[in-house]
Amino acid sequence: MNHRSFAKHLGLANMAISFMFLPSVLCSLIYWETEMLAAFTLSMLAALCTGGLLFVLGRKDDGQLYHRETLALVGIGWLMTAFYGALPYVLSGELAFDSAYFESMSGFTTTGATVLDDIESLPKSLLFWRSFTHWLGGLGIILLLIIILPFLGAGGKLLYRSEMPGLDKSSIRPRIKDSAIILLKIYLFLTVSLTLLLWVSGMSLFDSLCHTFATLATGGFSTRQNSIAAYNSPLIEAILVIFMIIAGTSFSLLFCLSQGDYKKFLKNAEFRFYILLLAASSLLITLNLHAADHSLPGPIGVENLSTSPDIWDHVRASVFHTVSIMTTTGFCTVDFDLWPHFSRALLVVLMFVGGCSGSTGGGLKVVRVFLLLKLVYKHLENTFQPKNIRVLRVDELIIPNEHQKSLLTFFTIYIFATILGTLYLAYLKLPLTSSFSAVAACLNNIGPGLELVGAVESYSFLPASGKLLLSLLMAMGRLELYAICTLFIPSFWKRY
Repeated sequence: MNHRSFAKHLGLANMAISFMFLPSVLCSLIYWETEMLAAFTLSMLAALCTGGLLFVLGRKDDGQLYHRETLALVGIGWLMTAFYGALPYVLSGELAFDSAYFESMSGFTTTGATVLDDIESLPKSLLFWRSFTHWLGGLGIILLLIIILPFLGAGGKLLYRSEMPGLDKSSIRPRIKDSAIILLKIYLFLTVSLTLLLWVSGMSLFDSLCHTFATLATGGFSTRQNSIAAYNSPLIEAILVIFMIIAGTSFSLLFCLSQGDYKKFLKNAEFRFYILLLAASSLLITLNLHAADHSLPGPIGVENLSTSPDIWDHVRASVFHTVSIMTTTGFCTVDFDLWPHFSRALLVVLMFVGGCSGSTGGGLKVVRVFLLLKLVYKHLENTFQPKNIRVLRVDELIIPNEHQKSLLTFFTIYIFATILGTLYLAYLKLPLTSSFSAVAACLNNIGPGLELVGAVESYSFLPASGKLLLSLLMAMGRLELYAICTLFIPSFWKRY
């Protein structure tokens, strides 16, 4: 580890982080919330001063950033960003530090889990900041995918290649600057489009902007305590479903679509599997609700939709929540914890699948699940046809054994993280279902789980250690595990 190089670049990152408070400072001026203005200003100064100090400590470095420093910068940088993001909550007196750090990490990792029990009582500028952390986190992930995936295991190089098809038509690795600009333009275009659509559909401009931040980042924070149920609008729900699906799609495929390359877009194996899973799961949940003659709970905080809901009530609820959970957004319109066991179990499975690679969605990623299923099928065939040579392919791309082993390693770490996290929460005396779903919801960057952490509940009851553990799991899930896990290996920090 080149500590000077690490300190210098971390300092630059901290100084860059300080500027992310400027829109919230402007918002506090618009609503004239003087306490929040002071909180945001102090938070900005803290990041700027810390960054300046770190930069001075590493100023004599030659500026070269290698593999190890890159991983450390991503991991530590994300943890520090959440720290600065927590300061406005603490300085305004709204939350204690452990809760503030949880809320901030949930925002930047686009998880959407919350410790707030009265969201609408918060100052407007703090609500804006809360949603804006989603948008920043989603943008950060899109850009980091270009930078860190080539260095990561678990098929990182494969994922990099699969995420850049529209930018790599001549098999030449695209420049980071060009890729970042293209993705930023797409992100901004979607932001403006969704904000306007929600505004004309009945939301206030403030709510439209905040929900746009949460949707495109697949985050889930709402400005309303009852989430999307507060609007009870089929039109708003339909618009959000479309944009949640878009946000869960690889941004490189969206680039292909913007260039008119519909053939590559529609032929992409991961995208087709993604749409198939969404459609099949929505259908299964609809049929399960209808067959069970299930009386749908009404919008959260509102009376039942009807005493005897028809099939369209079931379709509306099942499609919205299937898309919301699988894309790891986490918006809710009804309390799905009251659904039949099969529907709840299927939603938990979808939590682990997540969105497509190269999207703002969390989870294992559709491409990994697709590869795991093909790998299992391949090995099952080998048990009765051992002499046949089979290769693993995705979109005509042969997956080498090295990447297959990396994929299995990644999956193993994922399972161990889930088990250990569940055990610790159970040790804190949470029921097993609540413990498991809380870990699944945070590791996969979803937000709501089941029972004590369900759609109408919050994470406020957890002790400080539980909140910090889940905050760490959020970061692990958001950064493909390795960028956080390597920080705990002593040899990682040794000098060259």
